[in-house]
Amino acid sequence: MAFDFLVPVEDKVLAHCELLPAQALGKNTYIHTVKDGLPVLANATVAILGVRESRNAFEKKLEKLDVSAIRIQLYKLMFGNWNASLVDLGDLEEGDEVEDTYFVVKEIVAGLLEENIIPIIIGATQDITYPAYRAFDGIRDMINLVAIDSRFDFGMDDELISSHSYMSKIITDKPNNLFNFSNLGYQSYFNAQEEADLMERLFFDAYRLGEIANDLSLAEPVLRNAHMVSLDVRAIKASEISMSASFSPNGFTGREICAIARYAGISDKVSVFGLYEMENTVQSQQLIAQIIWYFIEGVNYRIKETPYSKTDDFTKYTVPTDTEELVFYKSLLTQRWWIEVPSIFTSHTKPDTPALLPCTEQDYLDACNQNIPERWFKAYKKGFN
Repeated sequence: MAFDFLVPVEDKVLAHCELLPAQALGKNTYIHTVKDGLPVLANATVAILGVRESRNAFEKKLEKLDVSAIRIQLYKLMFGNWNASLVDLGDLEEGDEVEDTYFVVKEIVAGLLEENIIPIIIGATQDITYPAYRAFDGIRDMINLVAIDSRFDFGMDDELISSHSYMSKIITDKPNNLFNFSNLGYQSYFNAQEEADLMERLFFDAYRLGEIANDLSLAEPVLRNAHMVSLDVRAIKASEISMSASFSPNGFTGREICAIARYAGISDKVSVFGLYEMENTVQSQQLIAQIIWYFIEGVNYRIKETPYSKTDDFTKYTVPTDTEELVFYKSLLTQRWWIEVPSIFTSHTKPDTPALLPCTEQDYLDACNQNIPERWFKAYKKGFN
């Protein structure tokens, strides 16, 4: 069984937990220990999983990821007014081959998905996104993946999978379960024009760093439609997290990335949340812990809602355009917006049933002025290609 490969949480973390107040996360998490073994997964909401595999790093790692130090920073944070039940499964060390690690990650994540438990993966390198994505095989037909990243990570055609090329493997490997890929926070000077052209040809969505930083609410509908979120910590500016050469002067601030993590947690579709490429510095470990805290906070306040389930909880708006009428819905409970699009998501909807695409109030206002967002046309084209 894949869970047998998990290594218990280190004793120094458990010793630290003994000194924490009753309200701390460390006192409210069921932890994998040598003495007690793996925690019972029944009724768990979120599971923390460390993955220390780094052999496919694009820039080779000089030291192993210190997941225990991240745990110490996380466990000292206070447990919110939550109903969520947290478990810590411990760490997965490197297998004999990288493919062995990938296989175990896939099996563990698949097992958690089948139990409706959300894994939070703390990974050394972002190529771990690939086996986590493959965990959906046989569980969900089509996946929406969101990467919070300064790069698109397609790599070169002949390049083996690495932390800078895992997306190439995701879009080419069979079975191809990827329905849509969205990038939040890309920086143009890190991406070749060929990669940008590929994003356009595949009708994928990309939002520049400045676009999201100027209006964080743009990230919410993108994350609301995601099944899986992969955060490359190098999307955060160096001064906020690490002065290592791996980090850039430009990027998200700590406040911005925590807000984005909360949006991801609130999405009732997000089933896997991964954080990758962090450094072994106290500042990095503290911010990673706070990002995880905000994600869990969001999970606790999830509300499952759709305009087709409780029509009394929504206001319907019809906007005439030159070619057709656009139908929008606004939730009276959460103030979130959706737009009806033609029946293109045949894997997601019954025949002839319009699909719902998350959007913002500004999208509605733009439509009223006959300005139709380009991503709606992309979604339409994707359904017929």
